[in-house]
Amino acid sequence: MPLPAFLAAAAKLAVLVVAAATAANAASFARYRRRHLRRIPNPIDEAADPVADFRALPSAGTGADDASDDGGFFFGLATAPAHVEDRLEDAWLQFATEHSCDEKEAVRDHKTADAVMASAAGDGGAQLASRSRKEEKAGEGEKRKPLKVAMEAMLRGFEMFSEGGESDSGDNCSHNVAAWHNVPCPQERLKFWSDPDTELKLAKETGISVFRMGIDWTRVMPKEPTDAEFKSSVNFAALERYRWIIQRVHEYGMKVMLTLFHHSLPPWAGEYGGWKMEKTVKYFMDFVRLVVDRVSDLVDYWVVFNEPHVFVMLTYCAGAWPGGDPNAIEVATSALPTGVYNQALHWMAIAHAEAYDYIHLKSKNGRKPIVGVAHHVSFTRPYGLFDVAAVTVANTLTLFPYIDSICDKLDFIGINYYGQEVISGPGLKLVDNDEYSESGRGVYPDGLFCILIQFNERYKSLNIPFLITENGVSDETDLIRKPYILEHLLAIYAAIIMGVRVLGYLFWTTSDNWEWADGYGPKFGLVAVDRANNLAREPRPSYYLFSKVCSDFSKLCCPCVYIVL
Repeated sequence: MPLPAFLAAAAKLAVLVVAAATAANAASFARYRRRHLRRIPNPIDEAADPVADFRALPSAGTGADDASDDGGFFFGLATAPAHVEDRLEDAWLQFATEHSCDEKEAVRDHKTADAVMASAAGDGGAQLASRSRKEEKAGEGEKRKPLKVAMEAMLRGFEMFSEGGESDSGDNCSHNVAAWHNVPCPQERLKFWSDPDTELKLAKETGISVFRMGIDWTRVMPKEPTDAEFKSSVNFAALERYRWIIQRVHEYGMKVMLTLFHHSLPPWAGEYGGWKMEKTVKYFMDFVRLVVDRVSDLVDYWVVFNEPHVFVMLTYCAGAWPGGDPNAIEVATSALPTGVYNQALHWMAIAHAEAYDYIHLKSKNGRKPIVGVAHHVSFTRPYGLFDVAAVTVANTLTLFPYIDSICDKLDFIGINYYGQEVISGPGLKLVDNDEYSESGRGVYPDGLFCILIQFNERYKSLNIPFLITENGVSDETDLIRKPYILEHLLAIYAAIIMGVRVLGYLFWTTSDNWEWADGYGPKFGLVAVDRANNLAREPRPSYYLFSKVCSDFSKLCCPCVYIVL
């Protein structure tokens, strides 16, 4: 065949392939829109006063099998040891101090941080997220606000805040934990260990009935346990202190939701591979038995693992969190059936099942214990025709597999929902006209409704109720948080109307705190913290709005949600 004829045939074939691929993607996108992005009839009577009355809904919780004593809806606040506890020599503190720059930047004025994102499938290097055309055309003389990207990119990689401001000496150093070295007293966190009453008093005054906290594995077991020297690896004084703190929660009139693993692996476990190794199940159960035997009579709800797939993705696939340090092969094969992602989740599922059985066997509170998981879910959608496959793969890996593996060992499914993520190519996309928090997470209350409906359809035959174990927004200005709270409560109310059994709502969080690899940059608290002034607290306007919602609930036995901003 002459070369011109060959080239012409090849060109025709290429056109046909492109046309077929485009048609297939268009059909896939249309099908996705019909299934996941269709308009949903509003089940709420917006003319009612109040707009939402959770008590009036039988599906909100009635009957002896409910996971709440009074069969009603409750409000709570959530936190974690690594976020709030001082005097804690955990993996996160080591991680934050490992690559400290030798610059005089300990107490600089806070400057807004750019957000950067890295691909979990790559080498973990930072890359700026794509800007819109409008942003690219911004005038040279006009100072643009830093682009901010979602704080977590569970499916595509990880993000961290890059400290603002220019370098004092032209160094190229970067920190594992941003917005940490340049804030006052970062290691003190919120002093919840030495002074729990400050946080507990603020929480109680909102009118909540449930306080979610955790027990740090490292504090209880600072050394790797051995059969011969087991007692020497246990800090029994720490267990007693935790018992005292939990008793304080009850003395403030709140129930306790206790998390056993909240993204904090002991450094000694990280050294040998952590949840990639089977022996971590045994070590974790040593810890679980210690905790259950000592405090089970004081615990109302148990969360065995918080966001297990998030921990595995960011630790063992991206290497963005302490205890992972994956090699190139582990990164490249992480999502395969035999890769580190599924391997670690498998051992965490085994550990959950064993912990569930032990808690049910040994609990001392005189009633059936309530044990569940806090599962992170984002509402993900494709940006364009060619992004449906990426969304499908992401959802396939993260939405249901872990819950499927433990669904026979759950008294509730906890949903941690913060917002929407739009996927474009290998990363996230900031979309014009969409609403975003300060840390770049898409604000999308309808997504919570859709997620609850989707999970209810999958697990309704098992009769497992749901809890919103985390919901919150990074918003230092407090302009977004008030409507955010109300709109997400309405989304929950709508789901309950549609038959989803939701037992309660826990907001993240009481006071601004250490937010993992983003340090003290994101402001998720109802209460601002002046770190330069002995961690002085200043409630934001949203604190009082949340308090009104909770107090109306406690007085009227129903959380009456009014749209008053």
